Amino acid sequence: MRVLMVASECFPLVKTGGLADVVGALPAALAAGGCEIRVQLPAYPTVTAGMSATQTVATFGAMFGGWAWLVRGKTQGALEVVALEAAHLFDRPGNPYVGPDGDDWPDNHRRFAALAAAATHYAADPGDGWTAGLVHCHDWQAGLTPVYLRRYRGTPPPVVFTIHKIAFQRCFPAAAASELGLPPKLYTPAGFEYWGQVSFLKAGLVFSDRLATVREPIPKRGHRCCSVASER
Repeated sequence: MRVLMVASECFPLVKTGGLADVVGALPAALAAGGCEIRVQLPAYPTVTAGMSATQTVATFGAMFGGWAWLVRGKTQGALEVVALEAAHLFDRPGNPYVGPDGDDWPDNHRRFAALAAAATHYAADPGDGWTAGLVHCHDWQAGLTPVYLRRYRGTPPPVVFTIHKIAFQRCFPAAAASELGLPPKLYTPAGFEYWGQVSFLKAGLVFSDRLATVREPIPKRGHRCCSVASER
């Protein structure tokens, strides 16, 4: 099976927490079972620097304020990466989500909507002939992917959505729905609307085919944890 993973972090290219560790380790584990994995990431400077043998597989016109394109390459560990090159969105100081001042980037909704839109394009029309049989989205940053996939020509691939930190829901003002090209009919409590805002995490939960969570380390005695996988 060919699996396209969509995430905002992947070790060793970029890491702020456990999300990067999971996305970095899972491809090798699945490859041992016969899966062929590619990981789609934003082209932060560290991602671009860590890729070799790159090939442009798609180009876009203006994507939320600037030119963008998809570049496929490999890391030193032979991980296949598809990076979204968009300097106006990702080539900036700070970590993937906040600036040097510690505040969230004000355009995070556009930045990660672009990641989801590019992933949909690559799944629907890969410029290198690689067709994904499954799309695996990780956390809120990839949450709009299954929404955009509803515009897929023909039958879209199934989507698995993994929750890493359910507390990080990342809600944005209602006006973001129109700006991001989201279907107005889905802005409801049964869709991606959450208390008058657009919730990227809820979008992933509602519109994916399967849900999973990342199991936390075994807790100390007296505490409880769980891991869940379910069908929507």
